[in-house]
Amino acid sequence: MIKYKLKCKNCSLLFDSWFASSKEYEKLKRKNYLNCHSCGSINVEKTLMAPKLLNKSWKKSVYIREPKNQKVYEKIKKYQKFIKKNFEYVGENFAYEARSIHYKNKNKKKGIYGTASKEEIKDLKEEGIDTVTIPWVEDKNN
Repeated sequence: MIKYKLKCKNCSLLFDSWFASSKEYEKLKRKNYLNCHSCGSINVEKTLMAPKLLNKSWKKSVYIREPKNQKVYEKIKKYQKFIKKNFEYVGENFAYEARSIHYKNKNKKKGIYGTASKEEIKDLKEEGIDTVTIPWVEDKNN
């Protein structure tokens, strides 16, 4: 994991964000998936930062180690378990499947979940198709 200090070039908001690797940051930046939490601009850049060295006893990110954040993490995991049990995973086909349900009046026994780009979500909302974006925590145990 790598933590970058990011700055919005539109509203000058400074914020931290974690990434799996520097390559992952570059990939998300290239696909315009990074945006400002305040104004929504995709004009976000890395700023100068000092590296932080970790010792061998480092097991989890600082975020999860704090008790108040552990509760949030556990709540997200609980929601994910509920979603996996009660909804059908459609992967990258989320936008297509959502449109099929909406326009073809498909009666699905289960709702759907999957991944979609910000542009796809925006397009779905403009078409009157309700979507919800939720945080997703990868399960490293499986």
